[in-house]
Amino acid sequence: MQLKIGNINITDIQFGKETKVEKGVLYVNKEQVMAAVADERLTNITLELARPGESVRIMPVKDVIEPRLKIEGNGGVFPGFVNKVDMVGSGTTLVLRGAAVVTAGSIVGFQEGIIDMSGPGADYTPFSKLNNLVVVCEAAEGLSQHEHEAAVRMVGFKAAACLAEAARNAKVDSWEEYQHLNLYEGMKQYPDLPRVAYVYMLQTQGLLHDTYVYGVDAKRILPTLMSPTEMMDGAIVSGNCVSACDKNTTYHHLNNPIIKDLYERHGKDLNFVGVIITNENVTLADKQRSSNFTAKLAAMLALDGAIISQEGFGQALCYRFAGSRGAGGENN
Repeated sequence: MQLKIGNINITDIQFGKETKVEKGVLYVNKEQVMAAVADERLTNITLELARPGESVRIMPVKDVIEPRLKIEGNGGVFPGFVNKVDMVGSGTTLVLRGAAVVTAGSIVGFQEGIIDMSGPGADYTPFSKLNNLVVVCEAAEGLSQHEHEAAVRMVGFKAAACLAEAARNAKVDSWEEYQHLNLYEGMKQYPDLPRVAYVYMLQTQGLLHDTYVYGVDAKRILPTLMSPTEMMDGAIVSGNCVSACDKNTTYHHLNNPIIKDLYERHGKDLNFVGVIITNENVTLADKQRSSNFTAKLAAMLALDGAIISQEGFGQALCYRFAGSRGAGGENN
């Protein structure tokens, strides 16, 4: 798999007659976005702008989504939601770098995130540096919290897809290229370097603590192997509504810094062989099943090491690998 990322730098965001990028400014046609996100489950949707340095506080934040558009290759961004469930992670994807869609509105009270665009609070969030289209949603009377979250999640993806279309005719400022070889070729590449994978734990505790993989609730998956480039096309998205202090937004999944760092070191002091995604279910049997499957996949990949990240908190179950390239270990 090879993925080219074309970055289009956004330095400002304004409402305008058409949605387009011009000299670094993202112009947003309000009526076009409103038509794209209309949902009968939401009685009121409003659009606001929030720019770096403004005296603006956004709360409660549901999700942050970076607009991306696939122009070459299989599938489309956010498969299972705004595009068909095709395998993504190859071809060419354009990114409105410096812009984001922020969904906001009370779902389970004020347990979500806060984004301060200026002042001391701005130092504690990367999203204060972005030019944000804020989509504020109010639910229809009687709508359950789960349906409310699902509706707001889709509104965010649709709004991001609408903005991303502006990238189609825009000038690309910089390019990034990422390659992920198949297992056979990856085995032969850099044979003298330690084989390392990323174990990507996804929040799946339920009760609106959820993550989705190709449109599927990750509570329902078994640990599996994925190309790191799939995340850059939105194969994993957030459905996590609470505990903002340790929540990964969709923006984090699209721009996972661990994946970026492993690519940076690939071929230098390690061989980055891929990503194992696993869930964080709540029952002991689920924890054991996911932990055992993750350990099995790591052994099948003959790993020398793994980087593990966890979203959320609580007691986790994992396995420590004993010895080089292989076999399974002690319960931790």
